[in-house]
Amino acid sequence: MGAASGGAFDEHNPPSKDIVSDCVHCGFCLPTCPTYTLWGEEMDSPRGRIYLMEMGLAGEPMTPEMVRHFDACLGCMACVTACPSGVRYDKLIEATRAQVERRFDRSPKDRLLRRAIFAVFPYPKRLHAMRGPLRAYQASGLSRLVRRSGLLRRVFPALAALESLAPSIGAYERVPARVPAQGTKRGTVGMLLGCVQREFFPGVNSATARVLSAEGFEVVTPPDQGCCGALSVHNGREKEAKAFARRLIDHFTRSEVDWVLVNAAGCGSAMKEYGDLLADDPAYAERARDFAARVRDVSEILADHPAVAPRHPLPVTIAYHDACHLAHAQGIRAQPRALLRDIPELEVREIAEGEICCGSAGIYNILEPGTGRDLGDRKAHNVLATGASLLVTANPGCLMQVASSVGRIAGESGRSPGIRLAHTIEILDASIRGLATESVGSPIGGNVPSMTAR
Repeated sequence: MGAASGGAFDEHNPPSKDIVSDCVHCGFCLPTCPTYTLWGEEMDSPRGRIYLMEMGLAGEPMTPEMVRHFDACLGCMACVTACPSGVRYDKLIEATRAQVERRFDRSPKDRLLRRAIFAVFPYPKRLHAMRGPLRAYQASGLSRLVRRSGLLRRVFPALAALESLAPSIGAYERVPARVPAQGTKRGTVGMLLGCVQREFFPGVNSATARVLSAEGFEVVTPPDQGCCGALSVHNGREKEAKAFARRLIDHFTRSEVDWVLVNAAGCGSAMKEYGDLLADDPAYAERARDFAARVRDVSEILADHPAVAPRHPLPVTIAYHDACHLAHAQGIRAQPRALLRDIPELEVREIAEGEICCGSAGIYNILEPGTGRDLGDRKAHNVLATGASLLVTANPGCLMQVASSVGRIAGESGRSPGIRLAHTIEILDASIRGLATESVGSPIGGNVPSMTAR
């Protein structure tokens, strides 16, 4: 692994000098930064990384040490929320990562791991092909044996992290290409199916379509839609991200929808930034801005339109976890909580250190398994301390990450996890359909249960 030749950055979209100069090094970001919280190292804080960017802009070379600090960043954007000066660290780290991926000579092992991840994760058909073997592996009991032995973690930590994150594979559900609105129609929405969401959490997409339909929206799901490019753009793979974005814009433009709805926080965050991503593409710049202006998280559209579908009581205690790319990147915190609190007999409990990332951060927990595990365990302990019976969040990566840590903590103590997992939209769906409380959510370490109406 070696340094890039010449200065750290080339002339193609380097981190902005103007944004760098906005940082006054006040330190308000420090308590919210996951890596600084873990290690207390200045160069593993937002202001420390901004200082390194400033050095790179001044002509310092891109060294392995510099890249290590950039790689250690989760990109959670908690610092953006905390910053009193409004520093757009999100813009800085994305520009920096694109420079790193283009100009830095990574080790053969690191290149191979990243190539393998991006050969599979952004492609739903390839993920779908993994469902059968993964389900057989889990049913055989090998999964428990592998985790108990600890051998995989010692020999291949990245593969061990991936194995521990795999959700239980249940029955596959397909969302129809068009779901009609119930009652008076309030609009037509296009729904992103996603990649991991579509293949490993298909029930979330089905629940999303049902809730939207019950609330008077016609739901269109272009069947040929692919990846939104979120993983690519958040990891500096600029060319790849742009190609995914163009294709997705084409698919939804043909569908003629009023809004494009997303139920995965990381995807929504990336899609709302398409205008910036494709700003230098004369064929797509205006289309990307128009598309991004119509992107909404599903909680946004539901909160903006008064509920018409009756909510049945759901006597359950919920610990609500703010997905970083929903709360920090999109500023969506109040809407999911308001939707949940509108459900009769449901109690929402807050999680300590709620602003600290769970360690998932897209593929961070695979690329940085040790740090991801530490943050996941920290989050899991805080979740369990609420005493809630359900953990609810709005991102598949968060669900997998916390489930892995909660399951491991429970296994080490010899106790049952004592908590189930669900997406926000699944809770709304359960209330609208009048489901029994015990059927809501997925148990940790078990298959997703079938939900039967009361």
